[in-house]
Amino acid sequence: MNNTIYSINGPVVKAADTKDFSMLEMVYVGEKRLIGEVIGVTDKFTTIQVYEDTAGLKIGEPIESTGSPVCANLGPGIISNIFDGIERPLRDMTKLNGAFIAEGNALFSLDTEKKYDVTVTVKAGDKLSGGDVYCTCPETALITHKCMIPPNVSGEVVETAPNGQYTVNDTIIKLKLTDGTEIPLTMVQKWAIKRARPIAKRLSAKRPLITGQRIIDTIIPIAKGGAAAIPGGFGTGKTMTQHQLAKWCDADIIVYIGCGERGNEMTQVLEEFSELIDPKSNRPLTDRTVLIANTSNMPVAAREASIYTGITLAEYYRDMGYHIAIMADSTSRWAEALREISGRLEEMPAEEGFPAYLPSRLSEFYERAGYVENLNGTEGSVTIIGAVSPQGSDFSEPVTQNTKRFVRCFWALDKSLAYARHYPAIDWNQSYSEYVEELSDFYTENVSPDFMTLRQEISNILQEETKLMEIVKLIGADVLPDDQKLAIETARVVRVGFLQQNAYHKDDTYVPLEKQMLMMRVITSIYHKSLDALKNGVMLSDILATGVFEKAIKMKYDIPNDKLSMFDDYLKEIDEKIGGLTV
Repeated sequence: MNNTIYSINGPVVKAADTKDFSMLEMVYVGEKRLIGEVIGVTDKFTTIQVYEDTAGLKIGEPIESTGSPVCANLGPGIISNIFDGIERPLRDMTKLNGAFIAEGNALFSLDTEKKYDVTVTVKAGDKLSGGDVYCTCPETALITHKCMIPPNVSGEVVETAPNGQYTVNDTIIKLKLTDGTEIPLTMVQKWAIKRARPIAKRLSAKRPLITGQRIIDTIIPIAKGGAAAIPGGFGTGKTMTQHQLAKWCDADIIVYIGCGERGNEMTQVLEEFSELIDPKSNRPLTDRTVLIANTSNMPVAAREASIYTGITLAEYYRDMGYHIAIMADSTSRWAEALREISGRLEEMPAEEGFPAYLPSRLSEFYERAGYVENLNGTEGSVTIIGAVSPQGSDFSEPVTQNTKRFVRCFWALDKSLAYARHYPAIDWNQSYSEYVEELSDFYTENVSPDFMTLRQEISNILQEETKLMEIVKLIGADVLPDDQKLAIETARVVRVGFLQQNAYHKDDTYVPLEKQMLMMRVITSIYHKSLDALKNGVMLSDILATGVFEKAIKMKYDIPNDKLSMFDDYLKEIDEKIGGLTV
């Protein structure tokens, strides 16, 4: 058969008159053995997308079959590492080639020389099936790695290694399969990145991903195992919001995928993450973080693979019983990679030149989120938070609209809020969460029975302000009655004192749910007491003169997170100052 290059079009390579390759098979292309994947097979041509730079590739160079799909290597050493889109370790590549990635470096993803303290948890004669843990080792100070039987394997343990220090490629146990063959199991398993890892069953998402960000936790919450989109134009704070979530959310492990972003921005992420201290453990944040860097100047096909690599790593740790949060920044650049390759394949374009299969690819990615029961009986979750970068902040473009179909939480970033230094710049009018009903039991039982009532009141005040501001734009604020002016004043307290958050203030960067609830109680108490005073004939100007509105705006700074009893004094002061007003 003629397994050589017939044509080259950027990252798309074709071989002619061969039947040696199967769909989605990984291949090595050219003398440099570039990594590629078969994406089309006809009786005349086999089409391959190459995940590395094809500069210098020539017609007639060989194409080598591997017989397996593009796989991720799963084992100890993933956490705190930095990979490119096809899971090559960037630190090791830097040692080999310097700052720029050389082609044809098929480095093994994991460190094969490092030794881990392995504890074998099974003995000879044990019957094991997919997902069962056969050994553990401390991967970092925060994460214990659990090596599991591959999902499609089951059998009886015939031999185990003693507890001790081993590298990832050392045999830990030998398993006798049902057909009598014996296979050695090391600490590494391979898994095709475009195939979701199997689970026992999917559970309903009834626990929130607690982030410490008030607008997210209270107004537009996301469930553990949920999917959210953060759309926003240039400079609205997508990356900053994801950094804040990565640092503070209560996931066990963070997988950060820099997909097609600017190189200097990704460098900043890598530097910041290595310096950040995890507030929960006082250890470096990298002890529970995986970084996948595929910047805009890296090969475009690998950008597409980076999303799948990231979700496969997340599913692997989910199978151990961990809760994972994926930050994908940004799925728009991933969709642009699809569009570029689709154009080179001469496929019929759909809306704005994107391929017709864009919605199905997006759904394949977001559907891999979920709160699940694993094969080994543990529970784990993968939460996906994907940034979307619509050109010119146009939310009607295809990537944003199609993403909306597959996520249940939509945090729309607003340019005017960002330029007014209101962070997070999430527009509460355009944003929504479909998880509110499912999470209400959690908030009621774990925070306060009236949490959801307070949340609804705060939301109503914001909606009332939006309606009134349309009237104010037309005829001015002076014509409004005092009760409507009060709604606008209270909404200002909600916006500035509650929704706006300061990432550099020690008490405001992360706010526990109980403090969020007490802040809402203070704001709604001011509103209701003021309404009662207005009904008794008190002027709004007199109520504003008491200073309780300004004090409510500052309570996020004035009340430390560990002194929540101070809220009682605030509520007493509101009663005295507003209740003491007489006509």
